Amino acid sequence: MAGSPGQPVTQPGTAAGGPVSHAIFRVARLHRMLAGALLRETGLYPGQELVMMHLWDAGPQRQVDLIRILDSDAATMTRTVQRLERAGFVRRKPCPADRRATLIEPTSAGHALRRQMREIWDRLERQTVGRLDADAQAEVLAALTILENNLLAATEQS
Repeated sequence: MAGSPGQPVTQPGTAAGGPVSHAIFRVARLHRMLAGALLRETGLYPGQELVMMHLWDAGPQRQVDLIRILDSDAATMTRTVQRLERAGFVRRKPCPADRRATLIEPTSAGHALRRQMREIWDRLERQTVGRLDADAQAEVLAALTILENNLLAATEQS
């Protein structure tokens, strides 16, 4: 299915009615693989960096809020937080406003990842856009925003 760089990709006959959807699937899969390889340098796995990024930007959060903001489910977020906690990147502390809840916050080790994560994210972006000039990058971003909005509308209707 995957072609060599610069070569056309053979599309399965079943996907003939959805060439854009098939391309999105392929690009997303490769992007996730590359992100995973880059993240291994930090000890994080794909998805964990998004939790850390949100905690760095927003500060301590209740797990239920992380689930909602990152569009996750409870089981996945529980495993993610447990793994981040075992790795020493986050800790739980009681929520002063709600005794039943705990807050998730970055540790010193978690905060130390921020610079490295920014460098990895910059590298991922450079490798993703390649030689696209600024105008082409803006066009791609605009098209992806339209596709995202289309998909959001479709999920709200279903």
